[in-house]
Amino acid sequence: MKLPQEIIRDKRDGRTLSEADIAGFIEGLTRDRVTEGQAAAFAMAVFFRGLCLDERVALTRAMTQSGTVLAWDLPGPVLDKHSTGGVGDTVSLPLAAMVAACCGFVPMISGRGLGHTGGTLDKLASIPGYDVAPGLDRFRRVTAEVGCAIIGQTADLAPADRRLYAIRDVTGTVESLDLITASILSKKLAAGLQGLVMDVKTGSGAFMAQRAEARALAESIVTVANAAGLRTRALVTDMDAPLASSAGNAVEVAYAVDYLTGRAREPRFHAVTLALAAEMLVIGGLAADVAEAEARLTAALESGRACEVFARMVTALGGPGDLVEAPERYLKRAPVVRPVTAPRSGVVERIETRAIGLAVIDLGGGRTRPQDSIDPSVGFTGLVRPGDRVEKGDPIGMVHAADEASAARAESALRSAYRIGMVPDACEPVVERLG
Repeated sequence: MKLPQEIIRDKRDGRTLSEADIAGFIEGLTRDRVTEGQAAAFAMAVFFRGLCLDERVALTRAMTQSGTVLAWDLPGPVLDKHSTGGVGDTVSLPLAAMVAACCGFVPMISGRGLGHTGGTLDKLASIPGYDVAPGLDRFRRVTAEVGCAIIGQTADLAPADRRLYAIRDVTGTVESLDLITASILSKKLAAGLQGLVMDVKTGSGAFMAQRAEARALAESIVTVANAAGLRTRALVTDMDAPLASSAGNAVEVAYAVDYLTGRAREPRFHAVTLALAAEMLVIGGLAADVAEAEARLTAALESGRACEVFARMVTALGGPGDLVEAPERYLKRAPVVRPVTAPRSGVVERIETRAIGLAVIDLGGGRTRPQDSIDPSVGFTGLVRPGDRVEKGDPIGMVHAADEASAARAESALRSAYRIGMVPDACEPVVERLG
């Protein structure tokens, strides 16, 4: 095998890496023969030089094969969805339960927050007792018995990705189309899926801010996934505003519980959740078309079956048995909670959504280093939407903070993220189906 620094040099200089070179580098990363500095240099070289299709497939396969690859024997299709990350994107929590309530099986391997975006794993870790890192035996058992299990990446599944994922988060290489593709698909292939639906975000709160970039990433993932033997579809969804009106960890769990119980179902969040779940049912052969799938999913929500599945999953993974009945009893509340008021009257023209994600990190709800701990209680709730009319002094959101100083910084950041004027910017479609 070539030395790691020679592989880095080849990619830095724009040469195509062989399958053997990529496999050797990833094996070295898994076995600690490649240092963090070398992994960071490799990621930066890929970021600037890019990978061709063959290199993407080789990187995906090498990362998949760096650990255990699961096989399932279940009485229904094994399905999943993955989001490229956004702000207020807590779709995975209700979606997994909704699909399971419609006879799918969803073994979801979720990630920590990446860059300015929130991570499903960090949200679930805010539930007291919830085991985000169970052994594979427990993961298999809960998936089979409940229909879904959302956990973090275990030491057994795609360990090379787990290491590279943390390095990308703090080295400015998160947005690489090639690395995103390999990272997502290596985890999904290792999970033994039979079908995958991708949610590729676009807009001011997405890694792919331009719609053309998002379409390119969606096409890359679908192409590589199908080349690797995984049936995959992709939707492009809007992230020019936080998807939920809450952004943080515990506050997004509470939002997901409200959605499942029917206490609150905001149209934009519901549209994205329903569209993604419907594609999962279709790709898994559980519905003939999207219309039939949406009808089944709506029935699962309205009947309470989806909520029941979510509650059973939480309990099976160590969380409280009555979380959905009394989330306020278990989800940590920030010491400082106060409104952020509009500086002027008018219409919300635009939101710099990325700035809101960064404000959550500054509050302590995300990381600037891989080893950082997270305060699950902090974030924002009650965020108003583009097109909403506000009067001077009206709340545009509530900040949840650990102390007055961080609350003041977050208040300033949230006000700066909102542009209030007379006419909202033209809206892109919330959901775009490709092809």
